[in-house]
Amino acid sequence: MTKLIIRDRVFIDGRWEAPAFPTIGIDVIDSSDGHVMGAATAGGPKDVDRAVSAARSSLQDWSSTSSEHRAHLLESLADALEAQQDEAARIISLEVGTPTLISRRVQVGLPVATLRAFAEAARNLHWQTAIGNSLVEREPAGVVGAITPWNYPLHQLVGKVGGALAAGCTVVAKPSELAPLSTFLLAEACEKAGVPPGVFNLVPGTGPVVGEALATHPGIDLLSFTGSTKVGARVLALAAPNITKVTLELGGKSASIILDDADLPRAVKASVGNAFLNSGQTCSAWTRLLAPRERHDEIVDIAVAWAERLRLGHPLAEGTRLGPLVSAKQQASVRAHIRAGREEARLVIGGEGQPPDLPDGFYVRPTIFANVDNSASIAQNEIFGPVLVIIPHDGDDDAARIANATPYGLAGGVWSSDNDRALRVARRLRTGQVDINGAAFNPSSPFGGYKHSGLGREFGAHGIEEFTEIKAIQR
Repeated sequence: MTKLIIRDRVFIDGRWEAPAFPTIGIDVIDSSDGHVMGAATAGGPKDVDRAVSAARSSLQDWSSTSSEHRAHLLESLADALEAQQDEAARIISLEVGTPTLISRRVQVGLPVATLRAFAEAARNLHWQTAIGNSLVEREPAGVVGAITPWNYPLHQLVGKVGGALAAGCTVVAKPSELAPLSTFLLAEACEKAGVPPGVFNLVPGTGPVVGEALATHPGIDLLSFTGSTKVGARVLALAAPNITKVTLELGGKSASIILDDADLPRAVKASVGNAFLNSGQTCSAWTRLLAPRERHDEIVDIAVAWAERLRLGHPLAEGTRLGPLVSAKQQASVRAHIRAGREEARLVIGGEGQPPDLPDGFYVRPTIFANVDNSASIAQNEIFGPVLVIIPHDGDDDAARIANATPYGLAGGVWSSDNDRALRVARRLRTGQVDINGAAFNPSSPFGGYKHSGLGREFGAHGIEEFTEIKAIQR
């Protein structure tokens, strides 16, 4: 039996301390078999108060450091986190269900790269500009509350902590109670990298307790939240009485648009891989594949062939390409969407049943629906599981219309052998990010959405700017 991972402390003011109510803890479940793999302490409002006080006390000294000093510290933090890559990847694979190879490369490797990108952006950011007789300066927003989700527990936290620290802010972080264990490694990395006491504080706990305590705290100057659109709206309402600045990175129902001159095998392979990355537990996943109507059936056949090659299995097993979902609740939700989809469209692979060779754990088979109307519930709702819908379109105008016809606007893709044509379509999409012909993710570029997908941007220079205030000094 694997030794349980027990984290019974909060990290406040550079010290590991017992929470105000140390007997309260949260079981962390192994997504591969449903058994308890560890536990994390559950903080409360008193712990949030202590953490905010520590962050406030350290703010003046930290915010007065140079951008070069902060950039160097972020690089040291990246080094310290990278040294824990194997341990962090294994924990996240079991917590979230991500196959271990992807955990190393994406769940841990990407946060390390993101910290380095923040360091570079901090060095190159224009902290001062002259406009006529005005000196316009960017200053730290202050104490930041960071509330992060379970699907990319380190990466989403680093996206906030890296930008906030680069801007000269201090942070109080609350990770998701479903996948908190890897975030303790970030706190340890802060210790090893020499992050000053109080600059980064970690208070795990539940959303209704710690999350709401952060959202309503008068000592928080900026609140950064990543999660569902429903909870994001709740966070925004809770922060409103204090006029707290809020940034939100929320849901998505992104479209991959294949135009009639695209390289079909390449476009479909990449679109299927994107949709099923992390078992579909990705806010920016291309979960709608828009196919030229005359080539719809051909694209369905290619998509099914690629889905069949995705080996579903234990996240630590060699060769696994698709792991379980994070929880029984998430599994039940995805299965309910699949059942609804059977009434709306043609199921061509997968389904809601438990895989017969994986009787334990929160597994869902890769599932594809064909001939889907964009008004169907499976085309409009964020399912957050390995479910892809293929929707026929009648040309560039129709494809752009369909892609925009959801409440979301987070990401998307366009495929064409004509780059200018693809760019024209990409510019018509009301989304915060669009990839043309499978272009690589750029950790230095801004990430965020339109409409119900959120407010503000993360990563790179734009992600640092979100954690600043602007002051104009007339001379």
